Amino acid sequence: MIRQFTANEALFIITAVRWTLLLSAVAFIGGGIGGLGVALARTAPAAWMRQAAAGYIQLFQGTPLLMQLFLVFFGSTVLGAGVDPLMAAAIALTLNAAAFLGEIWRGCIQAIPAGQWEAATALGLRHLSRMRYVILPQAGKIAIAPTVGFLVLLVKSTSLASIIGFVEITRAGQIINNVTFRPFLVFGLVAVIYFLVTAQVGGRITPIGSVKAAGPDHRSRLRGYPILASWL
Repeated sequence: MIRQFTANEALFIITAVRWTLLLSAVAFIGGGIGGLGVALARTAPAAWMRQAAAGYIQLFQGTPLLMQLFLVFFGSTVLGAGVDPLMAAAIALTLNAAAFLGEIWRGCIQAIPAGQWEAATALGLRHLSRMRYVILPQAGKIAIAPTVGFLVLLVKSTSLASIIGFVEITRAGQIINNVTFRPFLVFGLVAVIYFLVTAQVGGRITPIGSVKAAGPDHRSRLRGYPILASWL
């Protein structure tokens, strides 16, 4: 029986936003922690650490995210440790995000002028202290824009979790479309929701990265945020 597309159907799709945001947050936080480790390994003095991190990045950047979702979801069942769709999607997206963020942040670290590295070495700082006190604070400013760009991409990538049954925005749209047969209306609404969500994510974070470029007068606006102010 075909149902009419009413406010209840629209509300069902809209309420699925919370699951998209939850999955995005888990994947970004977990991927950020893993990505920092990958970036540090890619710039470590030990060759074996650089090679291991490079292999990890090539593995996850060289295979489709959809295949990674399938392998985690169905592979866990084969191994006798079946996980629900949310857990499987979170694991796959976290591993994928760690690879991409690691490579992004590796580039930001290596973008720091050689003089900064030499000055830190001249001060007698060891590698970890050099990274912590000299390199990473400067690389953090460079990393803001590409990291936000990847976060927007990550939010949209959560739509692939619908393939394994996780009910986020796209899956909610599929469910409603199957009973209303109004694909243009349903997926048009889904597209608008994704646009609004990603616009909010990108619009609220990227201005922080443009404070320095806007001039010294904007420094005073961050006096209440000592960590951010220290970057300028």
